[in-house]
Amino acid sequence: MKKTPAYIAAHIRRVLLDGASAPHTAEVQWFFKEEIQSRGWYTAELRKVAVRFRRSILADRDMAFLVAVADKLFRGRVLEEKVFAVLMLQGVVGKFGEAEFRLFETWLDRISTWADHDGLVSYLIGPMIAVDPRRAKVVFRWAKSRDRWHRRAAAVGLIRAIREQKCRAEVARVTEMLRDDRDDMVQKGLGWLLREAVKYDCERTLPLLRKIRGKAPRLVLRTACETLPAEERAKILEKAEG
Repeated sequence: MKKTPAYIAAHIRRVLLDGASAPHTAEVQWFFKEEIQSRGWYTAELRKVAVRFRRSILADRDMAFLVAVADKLFRGRVLEEKVFAVLMLQGVVGKFGEAEFRLFETWLDRISTWADHDGLVSYLIGPMIAVDPRRAKVVFRWAKSRDRWHRRAAAVGLIRAIREQKCRAEVARVTEMLRDDRDDMVQKGLGWLLREAVKYDCERTLPLLRKIRGKAPRLVLRTACETLPAEERAKILEKAEG
């Protein structure tokens, strides 16, 4: 019998179900405080199994087959299946091109929680933007989306690039686009981006924070200022909203 991507994905789902931890499942459910499905795996163990499967698949099949398996897994609402798909691809993300980038963008439509969102964007999409900053133009379209996860991705997707001191103009533009967003998931994503920008490019980021103080929600500014000296942080937060 020829093993298709669907067959391998179904096998992985059985492995995840057989290795489920009921007590940890309850912990995960409490942590997210929203309707999710979890098998109760710890990330470290999930990563080890994902790496083993990646090696096994690539020993017999090509990269396209591996991506196809991951695409089958990144569906539904089971948290570990989506995280597994990302972890399985994380170690080979440098070998992907435009076709994979477009595919991963479609995965944003399948997001259930911030956990599968941040795994996808931090480990796959963000690194691909950092490798080729021309891809960053897509974040401006995401920033205009009605979907909270696309808007969060517009910010989180630039984190790897700004750590490498790339996409400074894109960070400034996305900040202006998301500055007034009232969704807490988007605010946390923007704050995270600005905090990383402060850490890796403080000189250019401080003027941006001063520009949006008194306009951006306090959650954004408080997160952005976490690593600043106390005196500078107080100045930024002095007129912060909310």
